Formats: sequence, C-alpha cells, structure tokens
Amino acid sequence: MERMQVSTKALTALTVLRIFIGWHFLYEGILKLFNPNWTAKGYLISAELFTGFYEWLSTDSMIGIVDSANIIILIAVGTALILGIFERSAVVLGIALLLMYYAAHPAFMSSPQLGAEGNYWIINKNLIEAAALAVLYQLPSSSFFGLEVFRKKNKTLKSVEL
Repeated sequence: MERMQVSTKALTALTVLRIFIGWHFLYEGILKLFNPNWTAKGYLISAELFTGFYEWLSTDSMIGIVDSANIIILIAVGTALILGIFERSAVVLGIALLLMYYAAHPAFMSSPQLGAEGNYWIINKNLIEAAALAVLYQLPSSSFFGLEVFRKKNKTLKSVEL
C-alpha cells in the first residue's frame, strides 16, 4: 500500500473543510432537536424516487424512529467531525444520510427542489457535501488536528505496556 505525503497546507485546508461540514451537520441536528414541531414526515411523503420506501419511513409506526435517528446521526457526525475523532465512521454515516436526502428529492430539471436556494440540475448541495466527505474519507485530517491524535497515542501506549 502506497502512502501519500500531504502538505501541512493541504492538511490545514482539509481540517477546515472537516470542521465546516461538521458544524453544518451539528447545527442541523441541534436545530431539529430543539424544534418541537420538526418532523421529516413531509419531506419523506413528497419523495420523488423510491416512493414506497420513503412512504414506509413516514408511517406512524416509523416516523418517530426516523426523526430520532436523523437527529442523532446529524449530531453524532457533526460532533465527530468537529472534534476530529472517529472521522471515517462519521464520514460514512454522513455520506449515507446525504445520499438518502438526495435520493428522496434528486436535482432533476422536472423536480421541485424543496427548500432549495435556487434551481439545480443533477448536482445539488447534498451531492457536493457528500463528495467533500468522500475526499475526507480518502484524506482524513483528524490525525493532524483532532482528538484522534490522543486516541491513537493512548492505543499505542496500551499496546507498548503489554
């Protein structure tokens, strides 16, 4: 396996990207958590692709679980990215969530974009953020700046002590 050298400037830029995306996830999760009227039901019911799946998620028996899972994942991913710990796991969860958002309301010409700032064609902010997370998966920055540094040091110390 070939290791690639990444400059300090590139790692700094990746760290800023990681923290910004983390902030976005954390903010969205906290916003939903403290809004007693928030639910994903309307978003799910109006899905344009995989309508059966999204309608099932919006049923009375599922919506509480879906709403809670959405909030928990947003907050967990955001926190992990900001703190720089469990970065790759957070990135995978973040990408999965963003792709589920995209699949419900893809950016096609004929599709109304709920809550969109403008008109998109194929590529929207969910795909852009998912692509940025894919870059962070390939070039994680938490070992450069984040709590992962301490977790790895602790792991190394424990293995040395044995």
